[in-house]
Amino acid sequence: MTRVAGIDCGTNSIRLLVADVHPDTGDLIELDRRMTIVRLGQGVDKTGRLAPEALERTFAACRAYAEVIKELGAEKVRFVATSASRDAENRADFVNGVVEILGVEPEVITGDQEAAFSFTGATGELHGDDRRLVVDIGGGSTEFVVGNRHVEAARSVDIGCVRLTERHVRHDPPTAEEADAIRADVRAALDLAAATVPIDTAETLVGLAGSVTTVAAIALGLPEYDSEKIHHARISAAQVAEVTDRLLASTHAERAAIPVIHPGRVDVIIAGAIVLREIVERVGAHEVVVSEHDILDGIALSVA
Repeated sequence: MTRVAGIDCGTNSIRLLVADVHPDTGDLIELDRRMTIVRLGQGVDKTGRLAPEALERTFAACRAYAEVIKELGAEKVRFVATSASRDAENRADFVNGVVEILGVEPEVITGDQEAAFSFTGATGELHGDDRRLVVDIGGGSTEFVVGNRHVEAARSVDIGCVRLTERHVRHDPPTAEEADAIRADVRAALDLAAATVPIDTAETLVGLAGSVTTVAAIALGLPEYDSEKIHHARISAAQVAEVTDRLLASTHAERAAIPVIHPGRVDVIIAGAIVLREIVERVGAHEVVVSEHDILDGIALSVA
């Protein structure tokens, strides 16, 4: 067994997984998994740069993660950075800060690489020969991957809960016009994805990341966030629509009072839910299989 640490730094959150991985079977034994909302992508869509305060929040999380990695004795560390740092003019500031704190250089991966990691992490425990569409809804981008045991086609498009919220939402709750603008962006992005990925051909839709798991937790009526109950839950298309409508009609205070919504997602969950609903309706899925295992698990498996 090899003890590894995988770090996924996205637009909205940074996450750590420390695990023992069997080099032959690929079995993963989780030792520590945690997430911190840092909003690294704050303002990137508008300014093209990582904000100083966003960098400092991210570096603070990295320092905390460095302590966990040291304490658990991980032999190998891989740090993967996604959408926000791909887009930023001053990404060198981000890279240098991470190297100083963790001793490893963040890999600013392509959307296709991100998609492949997500697919590996999400489908490793699923059985059967059904064709799957794995959808990873992030803060700045969404990845679409089709395959079974291996990736057949993948595409990353620039729609995510943070990016869409910053771009379109000015009222609380959003106006009908603002919601329509989000939908229009999502539908255009779905057209782009469908040009290279056969998103309509999969038998199973698998949804990943915070927007999906939060919608699932609300649909399940959980009194608190429970990863075990959410992982591999099946949420119907009707439930996705119902939760999205509920969120669209709610104020910030009303959303903050829903116990399963992380405080860092309260202002962006509406856009995330709209993205999920548009995908479900576009591909004609009857349900979404929700996975708590995603790009982070794929990163950890790749290190071993």
